[in-house]
Amino acid sequence: MKMNNLIVFPIILPAITAIILIFIGKNALLKRMVAFIGTLITFLICMLLMFKVHQNGPIHLELGNWPVPYAISLMSDGLSILLVTTSSLITLLIIFYSYQSIGIDRERYYYYASVMFMLTGINGAFTTGDIFNLFVFFEVFLMSSYVLMIIGGTKIQLQESTKYILINVTSSAFFVLAIGMLYAVVGSLQMADISQKIKDVDPTIVSIIAILFILVFATKAGMFPLYFWLPSAYYAPPMPILAFFGALLTKVGVYAIMRTYSLFFSTSNEITFNILLMLSIFTIIFGCIGALAYYDMKKIIIYNITIAVGVILLGAILLTKDGTIGAVYYLIHDMIIKASLFMLIGIIIKITNQTDMRNISGLIKTYPLLGWTYFIAALSLAGIPPLSGFYGKMFIVKSLFNTQHIFSAIVVLISSLVVLISVIRIFLYVFFRESHSDYPKVPIHKMLIASVLMTLTAVLFGLFAGDLYPFIESAAKSLYQPDYYIHHAGVK
Repeated sequence: MKMNNLIVFPIILPAITAIILIFIGKNALLKRMVAFIGTLITFLICMLLMFKVHQNGPIHLELGNWPVPYAISLMSDGLSILLVTTSSLITLLIIFYSYQSIGIDRERYYYYASVMFMLTGINGAFTTGDIFNLFVFFEVFLMSSYVLMIIGGTKIQLQESTKYILINVTSSAFFVLAIGMLYAVVGSLQMADISQKIKDVDPTIVSIIAILFILVFATKAGMFPLYFWLPSAYYAPPMPILAFFGALLTKVGVYAIMRTYSLFFSTSNEITFNILLMLSIFTIIFGCIGALAYYDMKKIIIYNITIAVGVILLGAILLTKDGTIGAVYYLIHDMIIKASLFMLIGIIIKITNQTDMRNISGLIKTYPLLGWTYFIAALSLAGIPPLSGFYGKMFIVKSLFNTQHIFSAIVVLISSLVVLISVIRIFLYVFFRESHSDYPKVPIHKMLIASVLMTLTAVLFGLFAGDLYPFIESAAKSLYQPDYYIHHAGVK
């Protein structure tokens, strides 16, 4: 088998696993095994692909035996394979975490199948080299997310799912409109080919198309002012689903902005840059306000999602080497650490049956491993060296100062302090105040194992950041040198 053909496996393996899960009845134990094994195989193939891409450069596959730009194009460069590998690892640990947290009734029906279809869409969105199929894969994981939003049918899930679905359906309609306008002016759907042809298009038309794409992807990513749906919608589902959403869903929107901006809109004019710059700054500011305003643990971490989105995009849109390296470092870090924190918060809620940190105290005596694991995850989220959040912010802030975006750099630095305060408050309230309650012993060992492993992954990502630098640099190269991506996509 040609190595190029392997890049379809991170997409088709989760899809095949999902189909098997649908047809094996209601045996929860069997569903657990199939979902875990299918994701494990996907992750191992992703690891193999990541090393092959690092050694030999990006892998391009044209489906249907058609030439560029008519073929359906898949492209696995350093950025896409890094994101696909991270997504598969996070999904693997969330599946294990779900054994004690999602509930047997959800397990018996379509929970695991929906998770696998969602991974199919996420991996496809990261891998496709075709703008229309980016839309297709968006719809695949969105439809799966609709099922996960309502599975179990609690009142809050049904209430919030309506808003969530309406927002995403409207956003998808604008996505189709943007693709139609883009195709009308360039006559191509392959992203590398578009990047070549769009240089000859009237800059005013390019700016209009860029604004449409920003509208779509900013909504998906949860950017200001289009993030209004995110806190309540993500609050509704059970914790494994929230961890899945918080770690991965908004990051697909971030990736889409990074990829389309670097290929299509970076050289047209300054309008697109200025819009993304202002949206990123306001996203950080309003995320900080939300993270400090609440005592609800879930909402605090949810608002930290929006802070991270703004920080990542501030680095990415500069299209400097340091800025894009920092954006990639921070993107991977945030995917891992958000999953870790949501999983840890899920354990706290399972033990105490409370989400308001003011109603919880003294857990460090009974659950010291949980407490110190949360503490390490909190420090990592805030970017305390040498943990994983430090390196991405260091490169981003350095690039912002070097390009004279002083205010933006100060906003990022202040946001680090706000993030630290918001998550350490949870630690002090929940674990170190004098306890006035006796919490019942509940089975959490599988949840704790998954959470510790996820946190350990974040710690190792920070400790071995120097060793991982070649992989991060290779991933960033497609952004700050788009010609590198175009060359390997078969476009002359």
